[in-house]
Amino acid sequence: MPDSLLPLAIAAAYLGLVNLLTYTLFAFDKRRSRMRGGRISESNLLMWSAVGGTPAAKIAQKRLRHKTVKQPFARQLNMIIWVQVLVVVIVAFPQVRALLWQGVDLARSQF
Repeated sequence: MPDSLLPLAIAAAYLGLVNLLTYTLFAFDKRRSRMRGGRISESNLLMWSAVGGTPAAKIAQKRLRHKTVKQPFARQLNMIIWVQVLVVVIVAFPQVRALLWQGVDLARSQF
Protein backbone atom coordinates (compact mmCIF):
# COMPACT_ATOMS: atom_id res chain seq x y z
CA MET A 1 0.00 0.00 0.00
CA PRO A 2 1.39 3.41 -0.90
CA ASP A 3 2.23 5.64 2.06
CA SER A 4 -0.25 8.23 0.81
CA LEU A 5 -3.13 5.78 1.39
CA LEU A 6 -2.07 4.81 4.91
CA PRO A 7 -4.01 7.63 6.66
CA LEU A 8 -7.16 6.65 4.73
CA ALA A 9 -6.69 3.00 5.65
CA ILE A 10 -6.26 3.92 9.32
CA ALA A 11 -9.35 6.16 9.21
CA ALA A 12 -11.39 3.42 7.51
CA ALA A 13 -10.28 0.83 10.07
CA TYR A 14 -11.07 3.21 12.94
CA LEU A 15 -14.53 4.04 11.58
CA GLY A 16 -15.24 0.38 10.88
CA LEU A 17 -14.36 -0.63 14.45
CA VAL A 18 -16.23 2.28 16.04
CA ASN A 19 -19.35 1.56 13.98
CA LEU A 20 -19.20 -2.16 14.79
CA LEU A 21 -18.88 -1.35 18.49
CA THR A 22 -21.67 1.26 18.34
CA TYR A 23 -24.10 -1.14 16.67
CA THR A 24 -23.16 -3.86 19.17
CA LEU A 25 -23.79 -1.49 22.09
CA PHE A 26 -27.20 -0.50 20.71
CA ALA A 27 -28.12 -4.17 20.19
CA PHE A 28 -26.92 -5.10 23.68
CA ASP A 29 -28.87 -2.22 25.21
CA LYS A 30 -32.00 -3.23 23.30
CA ARG A 31 -31.64 -6.80 24.51
CA ARG A 32 -31.10 -5.64 28.10
CA SER A 33 -34.16 -3.38 27.88
CA ARG A 34 -36.31 -6.35 26.88
CA MET A 35 -34.88 -8.43 29.73
CA ARG A 36 -35.19 -5.57 32.23
CA GLY A 37 -31.47 -5.79 32.95
CA GLY A 38 -28.74 -3.21 33.48
CA ARG A 39 -28.67 -0.75 30.59
CA ILE A 40 -26.02 1.21 28.75
CA SER A 41 -26.41 4.90 29.51
CA GLU A 42 -27.72 7.17 26.79
CA SER A 43 -24.68 9.39 27.25
CA ASN A 44 -22.44 6.41 26.51
CA LEU A 45 -24.41 5.55 23.36
CA LEU A 46 -24.25 9.17 22.23
CA MET A 47 -20.52 9.34 22.95
CA TRP A 48 -19.83 6.35 20.70
CA SER A 49 -21.99 7.95 18.04
CA ALA A 50 -20.09 11.23 18.37
CA VAL A 51 -16.68 9.61 17.92
CA GLY A 52 -17.70 8.20 14.56
CA GLY A 53 -20.46 5.67 15.11
CA THR A 54 -23.42 7.68 13.82
CA PRO A 55 -24.02 5.49 10.75
CA ALA A 56 -24.28 2.40 12.95
CA ALA A 57 -26.38 4.26 15.52
CA LYS A 58 -28.94 5.29 12.89
CA ILE A 59 -28.98 1.79 11.36
CA ALA A 60 -29.44 0.24 14.81
CA GLN A 61 -32.15 2.75 15.64
CA LYS A 62 -34.14 1.72 12.57
CA ARG A 63 -33.42 -2.03 12.44
CA LEU A 64 -33.75 -2.67 16.16
CA ARG A 65 -36.41 0.00 16.69
CA HIS A 66 -34.36 1.21 19.61
CA LYS A 67 -34.32 4.72 21.03
CA THR A 68 -36.77 5.97 18.42
CA VAL A 69 -39.48 7.19 20.80
CA LYS A 70 -37.21 8.93 23.31
CA GLN A 71 -37.14 12.37 21.73
CA PRO A 72 -34.31 13.95 23.71
CA PHE A 73 -32.05 11.07 22.64
CA ALA A 74 -33.19 11.14 19.01
CA ARG A 75 -32.72 14.92 18.82
CA GLN A 76 -29.25 14.70 20.36
CA LEU A 77 -28.23 11.97 17.93
CA ASN A 78 -29.49 14.03 14.99
CA MET A 79 -27.59 17.07 16.29
CA ILE A 80 -24.40 15.01 16.44
CA ILE A 81 -24.95 14.02 12.81
CA TRP A 82 -25.42 17.64 11.71
CA VAL A 83 -22.27 18.74 13.55
CA GLN A 84 -20.31 15.90 11.94
CA VAL A 85 -21.61 16.81 8.47
CA LEU A 86 -20.65 20.45 9.07
CA VAL A 87 -17.13 19.46 10.16
CA VAL A 88 -16.68 17.24 7.10
CA VAL A 89 -17.87 20.02 4.78
CA ILE A 90 -15.52 22.54 6.41
CA VAL A 91 -12.56 20.18 6.20
CA ALA A 92 -13.27 18.83 2.72
CA PHE A 93 -14.16 22.06 0.94
CA PRO A 94 -11.60 24.87 1.18
CA GLN A 95 -14.07 27.30 -0.43
CA VAL A 96 -16.52 26.81 2.44
CA ARG A 97 -13.72 27.24 4.95
CA ALA A 98 -12.66 30.50 3.26
CA LEU A 99 -16.25 31.80 3.33
CA LEU A 100 -16.55 30.99 7.02
CA TRP A 101 -13.31 32.85 7.80
CA GLN A 102 -14.57 35.83 5.80
CA GLY A 103 -17.71 35.78 7.93
CA VAL A 104 -15.63 35.63 11.11
CA ASP A 105 -13.49 38.56 9.94
CA LEU A 106 -16.63 40.54 9.05
CA ALA A 107 -18.14 39.84 12.47
CA ARG A 108 -14.91 40.93 14.19
CA SER A 109 -14.82 44.18 12.25
CA GLN A 110 -18.38 44.95 13.38
CA PHE A 111 -17.44 44.81 17.06
